[in-house]
Amino acid sequence: MDVEIERYLVHLEEGRNASTHTIRAYSADLVHLAGFLEGHGISAAAEITTLHLRMWLADLTETGLSPVTRARKLSAVRAFFRFLARKELVPGNPAAALRSPRRPGRLPKFLTTAETSRLLSAPGEEDRFATRDRAILEFLYSTGCRVGELVALSEEDVDQRGAVARIMGKGRRERLAPLGSFALEALREWFPERLALVASLRENALFLNRYGTRLSARSVGRLLEKYTLRSGLSRRISPHALRHSFATHLLEAGADLRAVQELLGHQNLETTQIYTHVTVERMRKIYNKAHPRSR
Repeated sequence: MDVEIERYLVHLEEGRNASTHTIRAYSADLVHLAGFLEGHGISAAAEITTLHLRMWLADLTETGLSPVTRARKLSAVRAFFRFLARKELVPGNPAAALRSPRRPGRLPKFLTTAETSRLLSAPGEEDRFATRDRAILEFLYSTGCRVGELVALSEEDVDQRGAVARIMGKGRRERLAPLGSFALEALREWFPERLALVASLRENALFLNRYGTRLSARSVGRLLEKYTLRSGLSRRISPHALRHSFATHLLEAGADLRAVQELLGHQNLETTQIYTHVTVERMRKIYNKAHPRSR
């Protein structure tokens, strides 16, 4: 299957403009499938049947992988065989009849507005990195962007006069994100510090590490842990929790669901609708606590 897998990955990169992260994940999933099937005497994609794929899914379950992880791997395999069937490289699509594992109905974790304010106020005035960190936190909450989108930003992606940032999302889909006054002010304080820190005139990353080069997503996760502790919040906060908070707070304040979809860069409205469940669930808890005849 190596040739077919490589051909599909080229299609993802050149035909679908998939991100490096997506290509890496799909590659790992398909290579894992190929290794499993080779252990059962199957080496060509055209030989694979639905039964073989069911055996693979059963093996994933036995190894203890979560339904979410299994569903993600199956999604990669489905897309792979759709591509092969469309190119007539296999006689049919053996993945077409497979059903995704039932995913647990977990709601996204988010901060209250009070908790968000405490977190955003955590960076002090001690040095340029505190200035950078304050700009990062304000930017994440102001735009609702993903951490991967944040670290990929360049200086020219921020339009201070227009108060917007150009963000490149999944599938290389570009969107404009409004910047609030707090985020703009934090960025304006960071820009002079950034200029003093930049390692090379060719380095155009918006957020830099102590070596003057582009900051990594892992570093952003570590600074969130630092400021979560400093702000006294009792639970772990990830960069994605600020994205969830962004969407939840907008909907709670009456924002239109379609507008939130655009701001988050979701391709499908169904993905955004999870936040309506969050707001309804919160409303139900308030009702049950406050109404004398709720129980």
